[in-house]
Amino acid sequence: MIRRFSCLLLALLCLCGAAGAESAPPGEETVFPPEEYEYAGKLRARYESDTLIWTVESLTPGNVFCVLTKIWVKDPSRQIRKLCAPWGKSLADPVRLMKQLPEAVLGTNASGYINKTYPDLPEGYPGVPADYYFTTLGSLVVTDGEVLRNLEGVPFSGLALTSAGVTLYRGADNAAVLAENPSQTWAFFENCALQVAGENTLPEKGTWPMAEEKHSRSVLARINRNNYVLLHVLRRGNSNGATLYWVSDFFSEHFRAEWVYNLDGGSSSALVYRTQEKNARLKRHVPNGQGIMDLLCFTE
Repeated sequence: MIRRFSCLLLALLCLCGAAGAESAPPGEETVFPPEEYEYAGKLRARYESDTLIWTVESLTPGNVFCVLTKIWVKDPSRQIRKLCAPWGKSLADPVRLMKQLPEAVLGTNASGYINKTYPDLPEGYPGVPADYYFTTLGSLVVTDGEVLRNLEGVPFSGLALTSAGVTLYRGADNAAVLAENPSQTWAFFENCALQVAGENTLPEKGTWPMAEEKHSRSVLARINRNNYVLLHVLRRGNSNGATLYWVSDFFSEHFRAEWVYNLDGGSSSALVYRTQEKNARLKRHVPNGQGIMDLLCFTE
């Protein structure tokens, strides 16, 4: 009798477990524990809690000075946020931006922008320069669930935050993106997707000068829903920055990413964090040379 009862209890537990697995929304399962990577640099900072783990490392592959940040976030749909400079008015200092969100402990510059000292829009970009002074690029702009720009009929190429984490879109219809209920979007130029599923998606050499010039870079890679890698390439010492082709090769060699995306770089490049020390202040680990349009932040 006891044996029959034990078997029945075991069967019921299995059924409950199966039902629970089936009820989990697709794409919302937490990937735990954090990814472990063979490739590493010199540890500069570390943060670890039950919901957020990241390390900041420095390295110089091929005489290119880099800062590598590995991130695990438990609930990306809640813990990844966008902070913006005043819309249409001015750019902002990244540290001051992050102070607006006390729970933010890591942030990087994200979208590009057009301003009055750089009035030429990318070829084929809709509108006129005056419409886009000090605003993010992209046909679709969403911040904290509010749609600030929606150019119907103009495909969206950029990043959007949904329940599935930060998702890459390449020439998607705006309505299809909005159907996923994004809370945030970030966008730069149309060709900023460097890799998708391990495949190089950069334009052929000779067709996009920006990709072949050596610059400071800010690049985000998604490993899976909960794991992301940031790469900042800096001009320092003998390092003059890197081309986007070099960046793509770097990720191909050292990481298995779902996608790799080039954020705004150059003098906009910035990495800001707060350690877990008592009364720790925000630290500007990658110093930026100018104000920025927005941040991509990881929070508690």
